[in-house]
Amino acid sequence: MSITVDRPTTFSFPAGSGGAADIASRMPRRHTVVTGDGMSGVMQIAAALQGCGRTLREFCVDVREGVAYSSVTCTMSMTPAEADDFSHGMLALPGVMAVDPY
Repeated sequence: MSITVDRPTTFSFPAGSGGAADIASRMPRRHTVVTGDGMSGVMQIAAALQGCGRTLREFCVDVREGVAYSSVTCTMSMTPAEADDFSHGMLALPGVMAVDPY
């Protein structure tokens, strides 16, 4: 199942200077977040993504019966520093096993 969400937001990442250089280097970045907690883990990741307030350009969930790991793939516009902060923030969530940037 795939769900695409596109809505205006007001969230700003705390990292970086927030100056024109950061905005100029912001580009779509895709990440896959892997969890071992099945559907509840995926829902926790989805809630965290919704809470960050960024516009998601892509949001795909992969949960399969009998498979140990589930994943959420998402694409958001970020600077390299924001992408690092995103990865560290996702890894801090309980149940998240890995965050793979593309």
